[in-house]
Amino acid sequence: MLSEKPEKSSARANLLKRVIKMSLKLHHTLLLTGAAGGLGQALRERLKANCEVLRLSDRVDFGPAGEHEEIMLADLADAQAVNTMVQGVNAIVHLGGVSVEGAFGPILQANILGMYNLYEAARLHGVKRIVFASSNHVTGFYRQSDTIDASAPPRPDSLYGVSKAFGEDLSRFYFDRYGIETACVRIGSSFAEPRDRRMLATWLSFDDLHRLISACLSTPVLGHSIIFGMSDNAVTWWDNRCAKHVGYVPQDSSDVFRDAVYARTPEPNLADPVAQFQGGGFVAAGPFGL
Repeated sequence: MLSEKPEKSSARANLLKRVIKMSLKLHHTLLLTGAAGGLGQALRERLKANCEVLRLSDRVDFGPAGEHEEIMLADLADAQAVNTMVQGVNAIVHLGGVSVEGAFGPILQANILGMYNLYEAARLHGVKRIVFASSNHVTGFYRQSDTIDASAPPRPDSLYGVSKAFGEDLSRFYFDRYGIETACVRIGSSFAEPRDRRMLATWLSFDDLHRLISACLSTPVLGHSIIFGMSDNAVTWWDNRCAKHVGYVPQDSSDVFRDAVYARTPEPNLADPVAQFQGGGFVAAGPFGL
């Protein structure tokens, strides 16, 4: 049997070293907000590889703490509760808030006021690194024929997208003035597998989401970074060249689901805005009022 070429062996060794490094427990206590949500549940066990103690928070009761866990319930709109939630943590993975389009009132409370409360608490308690779950809906009104990177101006497709654009701006302010490093992860579509043809471009596996968060937590210098949350999909609208310093290397791909997705879904109507714009159904949702 022929031996592996030295350059291929070296590349594989370097990748392994990177994966090992990204799994180091660099933070003693890591806070995960939105722990009761779908992505919070997917990350709960995975994030224990990144810390000694995982503090879990949501505004609703989601059961008892497990091994190496703490649970601290808090409504993001309650500044005092958020202040208590953040005390004693070393870094934050912020998934909490409203995750869909809807009436502005709840979005305002959770995604805008709640975002301010979180960053102000981080400032007061000296937390210097946050991974913020932003969204691809910050740029949802770019066309599916466009390829954009983090330098493209925001074009939100919804009030939800507007709230995430606010979060990106607020986190930049807290970096520029107070030195709190943030990764704004514009999550695409993170599910067990792609549900439709749009998700063949936007899909992010749960394992790749964890790899991305791990890279953001472990990279030596994060600064204020915007990175698109996607797996290694053949079709994509997003270019992560502005975030090479983060060190994220996706290892999954939507391509293995392509045949099945095509078989169970109809041809898109290219006259429909839902098929024209990257935000999909969010571009046509609502209005929902206050």
